[in-house]
Amino acid sequence: MSGSWSRRSFLRLSGNTFLLGSVSSTGFLAPAGSAFAADAYDALRLKWRGMLLGTGFAPAAAPFAEKLALLGTQAGEARSTMAAVNGSLWPDLPLTVSGSITNSYARLATMAQAYAQPGTGLTGDTALIAEIKTGLDHLYAQSYNPSKSQFGNWWDFQIGSPQLLLDISTVLHDQLSATQLANHLAAVDKFVPDSSVANYTGTSTGANRVDLCRSLALRGVLGKNDAKITLARSALSPVFPFVTNGDGFYVDGSFVQHTYLAYTGSYGAVLLGGLASLFALLNGSAWAVNDTNRQIILDSVERSYAPFLYNGAMMDAVSGRSTSRGNPRTNAYGFQGGDHGRGHGVLASIALLGTAASSAENQRWRGLVKGWIQRDYYSPVLTDTDLSVAALARLKAVQDDNAVTAIAEPTAHRLFPAMDRAVHRRPGWAASISMASKRMGLYETGNGENLRGWHAGAGMLQWWGDTYGNGQYTDAFWPTVDPYRLPGTTVSKKPLADAEGGAWGLPRPDANWVGGATDGEYAALGQFIRGLSSTLYAKKSWFCLADSIVCLTGAVRGADGTTVETVVENRNLGATGTQALTVDGAAQSTALGWSATLTGTDWAQIAGHGGYVFPGGATVKALRQARTGSWHDINTGGTTDPITRRYLTLWFDHGVDPVDAACAYILMPGATTAATSARAAATGWLTVLANDNNQQGVAISSLGVTAVNFWFAGTVGTLTADNPACVLVREHGDGTATLCVSDPMRMQAALTVTWNRPVASVLSKPATVTSATTGSALTLTFGDLTGKAGTTQEIKVVLG
Repeated sequence: MSGSWSRRSFLRLSGNTFLLGSVSSTGFLAPAGSAFAADAYDALRLKWRGMLLGTGFAPAAAPFAEKLALLGTQAGEARSTMAAVNGSLWPDLPLTVSGSITNSYARLATMAQAYAQPGTGLTGDTALIAEIKTGLDHLYAQSYNPSKSQFGNWWDFQIGSPQLLLDISTVLHDQLSATQLANHLAAVDKFVPDSSVANYTGTSTGANRVDLCRSLALRGVLGKNDAKITLARSALSPVFPFVTNGDGFYVDGSFVQHTYLAYTGSYGAVLLGGLASLFALLNGSAWAVNDTNRQIILDSVERSYAPFLYNGAMMDAVSGRSTSRGNPRTNAYGFQGGDHGRGHGVLASIALLGTAASSAENQRWRGLVKGWIQRDYYSPVLTDTDLSVAALARLKAVQDDNAVTAIAEPTAHRLFPAMDRAVHRRPGWAASISMASKRMGLYETGNGENLRGWHAGAGMLQWWGDTYGNGQYTDAFWPTVDPYRLPGTTVSKKPLADAEGGAWGLPRPDANWVGGATDGEYAALGQFIRGLSSTLYAKKSWFCLADSIVCLTGAVRGADGTTVETVVENRNLGATGTQALTVDGAAQSTALGWSATLTGTDWAQIAGHGGYVFPGGATVKALRQARTGSWHDINTGGTTDPITRRYLTLWFDHGVDPVDAACAYILMPGATTAATSARAAATGWLTVLANDNNQQGVAISSLGVTAVNFWFAGTVGTLTADNPACVLVREHGDGTATLCVSDPMRMQAALTVTWNRPVASVLSKPATVTSATTGSALTLTFGDLTGKAGTTQEIKVVLG
């Protein structure tokens, strides 16, 4: 029997419990033997039931037959150990723990699904329905009724338990007595009162607010209460508008939850799923969500979610604590989690949201979803046993729709200044960069989760190929990787305690200069690094280009008596991987435990992954090792089963207590040995203009790129700034150029940037440019940039 789940594992859209499916052409699925809807409330109840169970699928066909059989097995296991005694409904779930109440409802939900769904082996089982009702009555009497008080985790009483209870009551509505239904609704009224959405603050914002509205709406539907449904609809409205601080969506596409964390892939996914379900449920009824700001949510599909989805996976950079959730249950049906699992749930939500959007939006989103389904070779979407029957039905309908053309992954760069994240997409690969500042936490720990995510915001650079490396972070990466050597980061090796910085503490570095500028294809990014509970100080820059990312680290300092490292790569080779490492043309050992200090290294390449170039030669350390860990090591709810994965690691050792150390390398995803060695041999391809405490900059003449991160005012190459700024210049080869400028610090009341290059005229400029002088050089004077939230100001010019 399964153990406890994380608070959101079972409610994620790809979970095993009641999750929303496609809506049939009739709009709802009536339960067997019931009369057609008698009124608007019954119509909504039956519609919700159809959304919960799924419609329009063939239960004897794949993948539904397998999923339904699995559901029956799970329900059988749950009923075999259920014992209604004082203090528990299952022996391993004492009702003195708030999470056990929610998990008890979750097991009853699985049993209810097995009763209501076809092909489970328990369909319509009269003994089973009697046992479910006994369980519901027991939980009501013991733990969840109007006379009880909330304890433990608020979420269990206000979100987890009521959602499951209301869904069970919907599916089994015709089997419940009037007294049982009234009891369930009274319990929900106690713990999810109207006052829970009276103010948009505290635990009633973002995804949490949507969850609360979901319960209010369903309570109104089941209780035939117009005021409850109207309140639920109205209380959604504060979620919609853009925000400029705290939780919610930002104009740049960011989504923040818990005030200081990028959470598009976890809380954002829950929010999207909840809104999709409510929009779809209420669509066409008297309670339809008609707030004009709902368009912001519809637009978020492409503005906020799609940029972080690659081949069906939702990037870890925006998934917070959920990266530590892997198989926290002890049987074969454990919630697997991972980037692909999170992504699959978002795909199902997007498909559902489309039913309440315009036909053009729906068709376009179905094309996106179909493309992600087709490309997810590592974890095929329709074989995901964590997906509910309803979600599978919805996604298979998209896959089988010949009127839908799959949309390819885009080539673009997206910068999200409001949450210190960036995504770089090129033909054949994609990468994400995770940063942190006074505005955004290094990592989040809480509820015993993500105990060693300390350095995830210290410049972690993750990347995936189109046909390779898609399981890089899915395949037990987080419990087995060295947490001091996350790829791309610069860190002090000072030992840190589990949950360093404190539960819910969201440690934020004392740094403002974090962000960058982009023209939508290339980008310059920078991060002022301050270590977690250490004296580490460093400046990091990334220049995202056509086939590579140039990475600079400078001004590396520390005084902790420990080594400081910049991690070039820490590639997960899987359980048995022996991928070759070639360094300057020489194959290195494939033996586990091999390590080397590679002096005068110009390039390295990992077979089947990519290449790394070290401009001017460098001393790089390398290690091939097997690492063993468990999910419990990083999440107290995880299994203690040991897992071993092999890693190939490359890093710069800056030494103990370095003073202004520096390094540079070029990451070339997918590059062969020939391509990597050719780039290294082309010594003039890259010019590092600066790499120190004051500025970091590069020039790539073949691409027409000059880019500088001005940590302080100064002149670098052809660029001058009189205050801290990020400047990216692209000459297009047609006599025009684009300058992209930003104020990552959000502190410049005035800024002047000069490009020492003849410019004939300015084609376009934003209103922030108060003066533009052309001639032998271009001088741009910007007004107050403090309110521009670090966004890029783009100027197009004609060269002289």
